[in-house]
Amino acid sequence: MPLIKTLKSDPVPQDERKLPRDDVGLVRELEHTDPLARRWAARDLATCPEAAAALVSRLQRENDASVREIILSTLTCLGNGVAVSGLVQCLRSGDAALRNEAIEAMKQLPEEVGAIVRGLLADADADVRIFTVNILESLRHPEVEAWLIEVIKHDQEVNVCATAVDLLAEVGSPAALEPLQQLKMRFAEEPYIQFAADLALKRISEG
Repeated sequence: MPLIKTLKSDPVPQDERKLPRDDVGLVRELEHTDPLARRWAARDLATCPEAAAALVSRLQRENDASVREIILSTLTCLGNGVAVSGLVQCLRSGDAALRNEAIEAMKQLPEEVGAIVRGLLADADADVRIFTVNILESLRHPEVEAWLIEVIKHDQEVNVCATAVDLLAEVGSPAALEPLQQLKMRFAEEPYIQFAADLALKRISEG
C-alpha cells in the first residue's frame, strides 16, 4: 500500500491587534514591543491621514525592516504633506537603507513630490540634491527633463551635475544638447563630466 504524505500548512501568525482599533489606539500600538503588532497598526492606519506624523516618527526609530516596509507603504498611500515631508527628512538620515527606502517611496508620488522638486534641487546639502535626481529617474513626471537641464545649467557641485547627466543620457531630448555643451565648458577640467556629457550628446543625437 503506497504511503500517503500528509501535507502540513505553515502556521499563520496570530493577529496581534490588541489595542482598540480606533485611530488613537492604532497610534499607540505603533510603539508596541512586538513588531507584528506594529506592522498591523501601520497597515490599519492607511486610512487615517492624521496619523502621518506618528508614522513618520516611528519610521525614523524603527529597526525592524518589515515594519519599516509597511510604514513606508502606508505613508505612500496617504501621500499628504506630512507624509511627503517625513520622507524628505529620511533623505537626510545617516541610515543608507532608510534613505534608499524613502527614495523608492517618493518615486511612487509623482504629483506630490513634483510640487517640491525645485526646492529639493536647491537644497544646501549636495547629497539631498543627488538623491532628488535619483528620485527623478522613475518619477514619471513630464517636467523631469526640464528639471535635469536646470541642474546642469546652474548647480555648482560636480557630483550633482554628473548624476543629472547620467539620467539625461536616458531621458534627454534635443532640448538638452546645448545645455550639455555648456556644461562641458563649465567643467572643462572634469574628466567624468566630459565623458558623461559626450555619451549623453551621442545618445540624444542618435535618437
